[in-house]
Amino acid sequence: MRRFNVTVILLLMVLSLAACDRQPQSDVTGPREEKPVACGDILVRGDIGDASNLIPILASDSASHSIAGMVYNGLVKYDKDMNIVGDLAESWEITRNGLVIEFKLRQNVRWHDGKPFTAADVLYTYQVTIDPKTPTAYGGDFMKVKKAEVIDDYTFRVTYDKPFAPALISWSSSILPRHLLQGKDITKSPLSRHPIGTGPYKFVEWVAGQKIVLAANEDYFEGRPFIDGRITRIIPDTATMFLELRAQNLGMMGLTPLQYTRQTENNLFRQNFNKYRYLAFAYTYMGYNLKHPLFADKRVRQAISYAINKDEIVSGVLLGLGKPATGPYKHGTWAHNDQVKIYHYDPAKARDLLLQAGWTDTDGDGVLDKDGKPFAFEILTNQGNETRQKCAEIIQRQLAEVGIRVKIRIVEWSAFVTDFINKRRFEAVILGWTIPLDPDAYDVWHSSKTAPQELNFVSYKNAEVDDVLEKGRSTFNQAERKKYYDRFQEILAEDQPYTFLYVPDELIIISSRFRGIEPAPIGIGHNIIKWYVPKDEQKYTMTR
Repeated sequence: MRRFNVTVILLLMVLSLAACDRQPQSDVTGPREEKPVACGDILVRGDIGDASNLIPILASDSASHSIAGMVYNGLVKYDKDMNIVGDLAESWEITRNGLVIEFKLRQNVRWHDGKPFTAADVLYTYQVTIDPKTPTAYGGDFMKVKKAEVIDDYTFRVTYDKPFAPALISWSSSILPRHLLQGKDITKSPLSRHPIGTGPYKFVEWVAGQKIVLAANEDYFEGRPFIDGRITRIIPDTATMFLELRAQNLGMMGLTPLQYTRQTENNLFRQNFNKYRYLAFAYTYMGYNLKHPLFADKRVRQAISYAINKDEIVSGVLLGLGKPATGPYKHGTWAHNDQVKIYHYDPAKARDLLLQAGWTDTDGDGVLDKDGKPFAFEILTNQGNETRQKCAEIIQRQLAEVGIRVKIRIVEWSAFVTDFINKRRFEAVILGWTIPLDPDAYDVWHSSKTAPQELNFVSYKNAEVDDVLEKGRSTFNQAERKKYYDRFQEILAEDQPYTFLYVPDELIIISSRFRGIEPAPIGIGHNIIKWYVPKDEQKYTMTR
């Protein structure tokens, strides 16, 4: 890997320190003695995957959204305790039993190019998202809107004809700049490579496959971030990334379990970094291309789930830093159903189900066959994720024990998403989903969401799942919603369109010079604009 020296990054602006004359907040925490807050320094973060598109409605990958989340805002957001609070909306009123939401928008917000943010931008975002010519996976929620209207420059009203439980939080979607996009083909917009938002950081530079550079927004409506800049370095190999961390060329990265438990347990890391661990709002799974004839019979999918020892994966790969997954919701949340069918490791049961499905070893070579064809398939996963690769290797070995031959293919992230997932060119994949706080899972599991670019890329179709997902999002009563989502999880457990593998612990390491980090139920990123580095510990400078 080519060495990367952030001290000589050329930026397009000089950052003033005038906006940083603020005192430390009461929630500032850190292992060292508290020092006065000062603007400055750069947070250099490592990531295995490059972004694909920085217009949020056109991207479905986490790398793109982690950048876009710094550049754009929605009308609402979750706070540290997972309550819905205002973002671009300073308040809202819900009337007619939840069918009408009227947002009062902030009046002191400007786009990064200096133009004022108004309700017209919100209306445009709604219109372009539901436009059938827009290739987005996120149109479903906005399709529920019966009427969207601008009341005045800072009042926006939406009306629904039926109750829609995720209605309010659906407006956390990034609002786009109307003045730069209206009347143009959004898929050809330069904003996909050079976004202009309202968020705490402004876009500066994107060198494909190398880095994405952001600079603090001096005019951010919640106050200028203390950290002058954020640089995401794309380092596809986690071992290489860890070497950069050890050399203190990175200030933040996600650790593998081995790195967390062993490789960072020494004085160098204790003295220079802080580690954070909490159960992630995410799960990892092996998903099957349900249009492939190998996986058409649910007994085959069930057999594979019985043949995989999840406890071995959690203990051997995660080193105990996570939990086996049983479905698409996080343990301990209200929507999680802990009574679903569990696929405990049972190779004998797996062999029996495969026999029932017509798979036998007719030639004695140790591989099951049917109609003269061996049971063999390829597991696809992304480069740079060592944990997923190790899972694939364990699954390969365990499936061989029941007569299934598996090959593993590792693909660079952007090609993985663009050329394989979006084009449905796979047999099985090991991937992960972030778990949203609202349990509405329509976009991932409803049978209408199987088109290219959409999120039901395994092509799962079940009429009862469609029905309970529609009902679950059509009532505000949480007890009723839970009944529907409990049933949804029961059906998934029976059908096994995914083998749900594990819910990992989030394992984050950050240079100890960064203060103000406040762990909370939602994680550590909720107060990013309050992170700071004391003046005498600052390392990098944003220069012209």
